[in-house]
Amino acid sequence: MSEKETLLRIEDLSVRYRARGADGQAAVDGVSLTVSRGEFVSIVGESGSGKSTTIHAALHLLPASARVEATALALNGHDTASWSDRELARLRGPFVGFVPQDPGTSLNPVKRVGTQVLEALRLHRRVESGPGRELAVAKLATAGLREPERVYRQYPHELSGGMKQRVLIAIALANDPALLVADEPTSALDVTVQKVILDHLAHLRDTLGLGVLLVTHDLGVAAERSDRLIVMQHGRIVEEGPAARILTDPRHDYTRRLVAAAPTRHSTRLTSTEPGGPSSPSTGGPAPIPGISASSTETGSSAVRAQSAPTAIRSSSARAKPVPKATAPLFEVRDLTKTFAHGGVRAVDNVSLAVRAGTTHALVGESGAGKSTVARIAAGFTAPDSGQVWFDGARIDGLSRAKLRPIRREIQFVYQNPYSSLDPKFTVEQIIAEPLVALGLLPRGPRRRARVRELLDEVALSREHLARKPAELSGGQRQRVAVARALAAGPRVLVLDEAVSALDVSVQAQILRLLVDLQHQQGLTYLFITHDLGVVRLVADEVTVMRAGAVVESGSVTSVFEKPAQDYTRRLLDAVPVGTTSPVAVDAVVA
Repeated sequence: MSEKETLLRIEDLSVRYRARGADGQAAVDGVSLTVSRGEFVSIVGESGSGKSTTIHAALHLLPASARVEATALALNGHDTASWSDRELARLRGPFVGFVPQDPGTSLNPVKRVGTQVLEALRLHRRVESGPGRELAVAKLATAGLREPERVYRQYPHELSGGMKQRVLIAIALANDPALLVADEPTSALDVTVQKVILDHLAHLRDTLGLGVLLVTHDLGVAAERSDRLIVMQHGRIVEEGPAARILTDPRHDYTRRLVAAAPTRHSTRLTSTEPGGPSSPSTGGPAPIPGISASSTETGSSAVRAQSAPTAIRSSSARAKPVPKATAPLFEVRDLTKTFAHGGVRAVDNVSLAVRAGTTHALVGESGAGKSTVARIAAGFTAPDSGQVWFDGARIDGLSRAKLRPIRREIQFVYQNPYSSLDPKFTVEQIIAEPLVALGLLPRGPRRRARVRELLDEVALSREHLARKPAELSGGQRQRVAVARALAAGPRVLVLDEAVSALDVSVQAQILRLLVDLQHQQGLTYLFITHDLGVVRLVADEVTVMRAGAVVESGSVTSVFEKPAQDYTRRLLDAVPVGTTSPVAVDAVVA
């Protein structure tokens, strides 16, 4: 193969981040890879394994604190190691398109979507307003967005996370590049739209010879689409080869664990690891912290009331008596409707659902189906046009901010986008301690520090992360910090909005195991918003399927998965990647 046919060539790449004047541990160590015209290559591995650092280094997008060394960093046959930003600008866009991982911070919040697509077009070509608008709308449609004319006129805050991600894909494809580099481009997408986008990328690969380098934690997605898989761990490539061979005959222990941990629609419901409670991957289970006690427990709709003393916090390490699942709802929404003024979009249309105490109720559907809007209304962040929200027998919609304050402790929210929800100026320790400070639960001192470290252990982060800031973490690490922060106050209800979508499958398995153990031990109640039906199968008791703001189907997970009543639900199930083995060996991965 000639050099010209190789779109991307990386040889012996090493990256270290400088901190306090010294080089830290290698984030990438001796990585070499190529992507040729018409080839689909995927890099898979844990969060923090060096996947994103590798592609950012190839495109010269790393921060100044990164020290990059490589024998070659070649794009389109040109070694770009010493190129200036002006020289690189000639390749970014026309030759290589890049889809970043975080749609929330990559789009300008004060510019309409269409303006941002047009800007990408006009960076590299002259185009008049009329033809430019038509081309921008066509690119939005290409990326899988329904009603692209409407999306063209909207602002990013009016779009769901998955819709924002598709806008970024449209921008990356704006100038018809030869190479597309995508960093977790489908992590925020439901399975049907994910399939549409990846089908389209495969079509471009087949018809135009587009080379694709995909970074993903979803082994099922990678295996179904890729010609080659590259598996990374601790900054190194541990296995590489044809996707079919790696999936059916993984040769490295780490690859085998990734294959085993990938959830499918045929997975079985996780059960708790009682009596020991959740254990920390790094310490084997933190010891109880003096001064932080487990709450008293009750059965029924009032299960697991938090103690009224401001310093009493449920600790997930405490050996609480398992709480039986209740029959009465603890958390309920009735006949919710919500229409957003701009564009007249009815995001929620007469939605009702009830979550029993101590259970997990999953809310699934396509991006833009209204799932996150329902979650925000339920948590008191968004006011409905009509309908009611009930918690523990009391109606809470319409309450003043002061009256909602005590409920904030009871209902904690884990956001879909961990980067924009974490203060970039705070360290991890400060972020996790935020609820303890804001709610006056623990004073500054050793007890607060001990609680933060306990939570860090539970979400599988090491103590060295305490002093880091969000920009110094991978996407999956940020999400684990967000989960730890939500658990800090000892809530009764967690509203989890795509809380594991940014995690690689092995860490996802740890977080799901943690959530299941906490629920069994303390009777926690979860409203679990997700597009991943494999995850639903693992953790949920009941599921509600939404489409275009309305409820399509609702019932037990077993009944909906095994005998779906609606065609839309069947299409969602059929779109789940089936490239990985099943059932899921989550316990083996966590152990």
